[in-house]
Amino acid sequence: MKGKQKRYLRSLAATMDPVVMIGKNGLEDAVIDSARAAITARELIKIKVLNNSPVDVEATFEELADMLGAELVQIIGHNGVLYKAKKEPKIVLPD
Repeated sequence: MKGKQKRYLRSLAATMDPVVMIGKNGLEDAVIDSARAAITARELIKIKVLNNSPVDVEATFEELADMLGAELVQIIGHNGVLYKAKKEPKIVLPD
């Protein structure tokens, strides 16, 4: 993914609320399933690791992106943004 495309996705995600929360149990099946459902429906999702979670934030986002086959767009603090294009994408990325 090009830098221009990541910047565009970051700008779209700036106003989004997190749709998936990772709590003290880390990446459990329910979290992975809800993330998969959300990214399938929306293409671009924001995920938050709660403060009571003992997991390594960056490693958790990278692992989740690998599980979903998604692109890790951004990590800021305890928030991360993932993107996975559909076959017929709603979000049109710049060239």
